[in-house]
Amino acid sequence: MGDGTKDDLKGRAKEGAGGLTGDQSLKNEGKVDRASGKVKDAVGGASDKVKDTVNPDRK
Repeated sequence: MGDGTKDDLKGRAKEGAGGLTGDQSLKNEGKVDRASGKVKDAVGGASDKVKDTVNPDRK
């Protein structure tokens, strides 16, 4: 499981807990964590594509 996925899951848990408790601050933290996870996944995917282009024999 990549860092992005971990952040996404952590964010979902925080959002859920914030929703259950009525804690808007916790919900907002969860949204930030989820967004961070998406960015990490996107950057990681782009990095892999660059590495494959530079070194096509890499697997």
